[in-house]
Amino acid sequence: MVLNASESWVSTTMNSSDRCHDNNTSRWEKDSEQMYMYFYLLLFLPGLFLNTIALWVLCRHISKKTKAVIFMINLAIADLAHILSLPLRIYYYFTHHWPFGRGVCLFCFYLKYLNMYAAIVFLVCISVQRCVFLLKPFSARRWRRRYDLLISFIVWVVVGVCCSPFILMRCFKDLPMRHVSQSTAVAMITFGELFGFLLPLLCISYSSFRIAHSLTQKQKTKGEKHRALKMVLSCSGLFLFCFGPYHVNFLLYLLMSQDILTDCVTVVAVRKFHPFSLCIASLSCCLNPILYYFLTTEFRMHFMQRTTSFSDTFLSSPLSSPKYNSGKYKPKRMDSTLSNF
Repeated sequence: MVLNASESWVSTTMNSSDRCHDNNTSRWEKDSEQMYMYFYLLLFLPGLFLNTIALWVLCRHISKKTKAVIFMINLAIADLAHILSLPLRIYYYFTHHWPFGRGVCLFCFYLKYLNMYAAIVFLVCISVQRCVFLLKPFSARRWRRRYDLLISFIVWVVVGVCCSPFILMRCFKDLPMRHVSQSTAVAMITFGELFGFLLPLLCISYSSFRIAHSLTQKQKTKGEKHRALKMVLSCSGLFLFCFGPYHVNFLLYLLMSQDILTDCVTVVAVRKFHPFSLCIASLSCCLNPILYYFLTTEFRMHFMQRTTSFSDTFLSSPLSSPKYNSGKYKPKRMDSTLSNF
């Protein structure tokens, strides 16, 4: 099955977005395709490297009882799944040709939303768990890793089921959207915005507030609370930066596609901002591993330990061994070397 940009799988009616088309809008949409291609090219290698390293380091922590490590592993898996689908997207936007079949196309589209909403829920899990464990230390002592595994499994099942309606809409952006009924569109908007954005935002904000409020109390664990507050605030900042623009635009975009929003100025602005919001949302794949490194002491220590171990192994190899080069070079004593400065 071969698809190109001129083909559609379903018939659609003329809507407000079609009526508001002009030459500038058409040119912008062509430019946005190039923007997608270059952005995904720039995102792929750093995202693949960072998430592979993050997953490797985090998996080394499984034998130890560390904070939210299971949720971080699942977050890295979600990011890596999205990153691995990018080469197919890059190929499509470069050639405007899709030879891989409709099923693979819909699966790539599905992975994008699965990654986004799984990332949102796991960021919430990390924030809420840090808050609860900090404010109720005895709960942390009674907590077992299998509880995190069970929660992660439930998250994947629920998010996977809830993201399935997005497959019914369309595949790539230049293929027409399926025209669903207005009641279905309203239900999708309400469900997506409420459970995919507003409720997670409320949970992360509440966790930040509770930790910040606890800092006003005179206790000996303020250092730990400051670190927890820093992580939760970073999660909320990443959440708002990456997913806030998309969900605001998503609401307007779906209203536009269903002829609920008909003002041409607004329609054109929504269409032009849509590619930017998708790119910003995809940027979370590279920002999440940075979050692990700078805000998780266990992750940073383990990463530096493994990096040092790798460096020592490399330096102790025969090619770099002093014995191998003993006939060519004899290192100076440390005290005589320092005396030259």
